[in-house]
Amino acid sequence: MPTSTGMPLLMTYLSVLTWAIFIAYAMLIVTLIVAVLSENRNPLKALGWVMALLLFPIGGAILYFVFGRSMRNVKMISRRNRRKLLNAESHRPMPKLSKNLSAENRQRIMLGYSVAEALVYPDNTIEVANDGQSMFDSLFADLRTATKYINLQFYIIANDFLGRELAKILIDRAHAGVKIRVIYDYVGSFGSHSLKLFNRLRAHGVEVHSFFRIQFPEKLGRLNWRNHRKAVIIDGRIGYIGGINVAQRYIDGGQFGGWRDMAVRITGPGVAALQHNFAIDWKFMGNELLTDEAADITPIPGSISNVPVQIIASGPTNRWGNTHMLFIKAISGAKRRIFIQTPYFLPSEGLLTALQCAALAGIDVRVMMPRRSDSAVLTNASSSYIEESLLAGIKIYLYEAGMLHGKVLLVDDDFVTLGSTNFDYRSFEHNFEENIVMYSHDVNAEIERLFRADMNDCTQVKLSEWHRRPTMSKARESLCRLLSPIL
Repeated sequence: MPTSTGMPLLMTYLSVLTWAIFIAYAMLIVTLIVAVLSENRNPLKALGWVMALLLFPIGGAILYFVFGRSMRNVKMISRRNRRKLLNAESHRPMPKLSKNLSAENRQRIMLGYSVAEALVYPDNTIEVANDGQSMFDSLFADLRTATKYINLQFYIIANDFLGRELAKILIDRAHAGVKIRVIYDYVGSFGSHSLKLFNRLRAHGVEVHSFFRIQFPEKLGRLNWRNHRKAVIIDGRIGYIGGINVAQRYIDGGQFGGWRDMAVRITGPGVAALQHNFAIDWKFMGNELLTDEAADITPIPGSISNVPVQIIASGPTNRWGNTHMLFIKAISGAKRRIFIQTPYFLPSEGLLTALQCAALAGIDVRVMMPRRSDSAVLTNASSSYIEESLLAGIKIYLYEAGMLHGKVLLVDDDFVTLGSTNFDYRSFEHNFEENIVMYSHDVNAEIERLFRADMNDCTQVKLSEWHRRPTMSKARESLCRLLSPIL
């Protein structure tokens, strides 16, 4: 037992230790608050983090380390390496724009170039796939023809029938001497089953890397940053980009019974832009700089030709929020119509205001989303935006034939973009995303045709009926909406 002299000393020691821990912790909270304020964020977001740190110090600090930190000052690639990549491309500087482009599209192209260094590439051939089956039938056929290299990245690569079929093709091509590189997202493809698939690929000479590997606790902050891109480059002559992941449910619909999605196959000069963005991701993971894989710019005959395209990459490291700015610019410049397909409708305040202004000005604004998505929280959060959209005259369509996972923005008759970007906070602020922008009447007409066909599987929401939904539903929607900035 402690002596009568030792007891006061022990108590004094514990008191000093307690105060030291308290002071250190208080300094940590103050430091985090200073960091939040110094980033000059949106005032509402900054206030939210400050209040969380003050009212819930332990939980607030953990949430900040996981969800709150900014990557705005992170460089994905050095200026020297960026110059090397640019010099490796055969289409620098920006080509002269066609006189056939509208004034609005010229401004959108200039915006993409200013914020994302995205060139416009003329004379591409485009083929649109509006479901997983047609996309993978085409992709697998093209993969089997590869003779030089395959660069492939997906948010999800599942170890199911479809994933194993892809692995079989990649292993066969690797044995034939084709250089194959695969990027997957650690969170999106998390699980021991996918790890077995990746280890099998590595055992056969395929280079496989996760974009961010989460390690507890030192790299837990990576959890909020995800590479959501879906793109494939084959020998520099064929490219794929869209919203479709490698998982069987993208073909058979899984629990939804049906799965609507969209992707495009591109041949021509624009494939070089896909390769450029893949090379940046590859270097960012600490791999070699890919400068010796030139693109074959000759378009392969297809369904829609002579299409000018831009490839817009965006992510949390970007200064301007590339895709978010492009969407605002495209919507605010609309003259006749705006059609949107998205699995989750959680617009920023700026985007919602732009859509409301357009609808109130008489423009035909239509938003299509699933009745039930693959996330109950996101479904409820999306539903919370329906009433204020309807009040402005925005037409809302709920897709009833399964999961609607397509990510499309169509404006007027000559602008359409699709890719990995959802109409939500996560895609605009936290994810690494990639979209193709097509300045073409023919592509626009094809996407419009598919959109209108999907309307046959939708229920249009009426304001009077929406008001009558249960009070508990409204409460759930409001609660989920509070979480929307970090969902």
